[in-house]
Amino acid sequence: MKEQIAAKTNPCSLSYSQRAPINEFRLPSVCTYEIPKYLRPDFFMNAPSMNELKTPTVATAADSASLRKRWLYILPAVFVTYSLAYLDRANYGFGAAAGLAATLHITASQSALLGSVFFLGYFAFQLPGAAYARRRSASQLIFVALIVWGSLAALTGVVRQFWLLAFIRFMLGVAESVIFPAMLVILTHWFTRAERSRANTFLILGNPTTVLWMSVITGFLIHRLGWQMTFIVEGIPSVLWAIFWVRLVKDRPHQSHWMTPGASALLQQQLDQEQQGLPQVSSVRKALVRGDVLLLSTLYLFWSVGVYGFVLWLPTIIQQGSAMGIEATGLLTAVPYVLAVLLMLLVSYLSDRFLERKSLVWPFLVLSGIALLVSFFTAHHSFWLAYGALIVAGGAMYAPYGPFFAIIPEVVPKNVTAEVLALVNSSGAFGGFLGSWLVGLLQARTGHSEAGYLLMACSLILSGLLLLCLKIRKREPVAINPHSPISGTTDQVRVME
Repeated sequence: MKEQIAAKTNPCSLSYSQRAPINEFRLPSVCTYEIPKYLRPDFFMNAPSMNELKTPTVATAADSASLRKRWLYILPAVFVTYSLAYLDRANYGFGAAAGLAATLHITASQSALLGSVFFLGYFAFQLPGAAYARRRSASQLIFVALIVWGSLAALTGVVRQFWLLAFIRFMLGVAESVIFPAMLVILTHWFTRAERSRANTFLILGNPTTVLWMSVITGFLIHRLGWQMTFIVEGIPSVLWAIFWVRLVKDRPHQSHWMTPGASALLQQQLDQEQQGLPQVSSVRKALVRGDVLLLSTLYLFWSVGVYGFVLWLPTIIQQGSAMGIEATGLLTAVPYVLAVLLMLLVSYLSDRFLERKSLVWPFLVLSGIALLVSFFTAHHSFWLAYGALIVAGGAMYAPYGPFFAIIPEVVPKNVTAEVLALVNSSGAFGGFLGSWLVGLLQARTGHSEAGYLLMACSLILSGLLLLCLKIRKREPVAINPHSPISGTTDQVRVME
């Protein structure tokens, strides 16, 4: 009788054996062990959340609100930061199309070297930057890099000597080299496995989205101000944004004033739980020479040959093929990136919804290579047909970025994740150097774009086929007992061929 009276006034007084299943009634928030669906961002309502993974921690309404704020505070900040980095990296292609070589009295081959030397600096300092981000502070490192690269980007529009300009482009690559791995490290501290593809995609959306609006605005600015003043104007925002970045983004949830202690503990518990199914690696050196890590690095190298060759030389390819002015070239250059943004959102949603990575990466890489081959064979016959194939290629080569970078934290433990991300990204940087230099060199030597199409197409197809060789240990949540007092998460591991 006493138990019945207590149950009416306080459901928490029931023993676990007396409680009904979670899905039959809702206990008051003060005593429930069911976690509400707070991890789903508003724009992807059906993706898996912590509730579906059954995290065994009580979450109050304030905790849930704090966890939702991650999508409103962290992701916009990393998006803007990477957008600014990509702006100062990719606007060189418009300067080249607008007559940079003629203004500086340099050859077409030297112009191609200026476009590619950035990636040598970007390649060389990835690992040191990632190690610092893991051991010290990724947020502070990005703050310093924003100021340095914004200043160097503005100097690009001032300097007129070729070798000094090449040095500035190299140092610009050094400053930006820490950005991508450092921000991926931050995202691994703030988002769970079921959210990571979307979080990565929101970061990398800074790439095509920047090229999208940059294609229009940079073409307009160059027409009005000239390419040199445009470089100066586009370098200043990075310096100003550094102040906002350091105030908005902290390395870990418990360091942010807008995260409740309960929300931070809940998130950290889930992240720690996800690490339990991973084989441990005792040292960074052993992680960097693993077969799967080297395969991912090689794959990303060939992928980046296609992507950066495409990004830097697409304006020139379009202008030569269509004989249009720089403003019209900017508009036509923007179209492939509209498709890229849409496909990135769709693919990242599907990846997190079904926890699939590999099967959502390689088909798009192969498709982008095939589309570039179509451009290769039709460039002499119909500009618009070749241009349509370029639109498909641009969208497909960007689509799988989110799932691809979600693979890495799922195959290596967190004590080496930063350095592995840096190795993969530095391989991509070297591929970016090869792609931007070779495509520009082929453009200069042959006088047309067909050879560049062929190089990018083969690289993208090869990268897709390489991923088929990768075996991923895929963890699937197993069924749990809804009557359990604490609904834990158990991972079942199987090897995916």
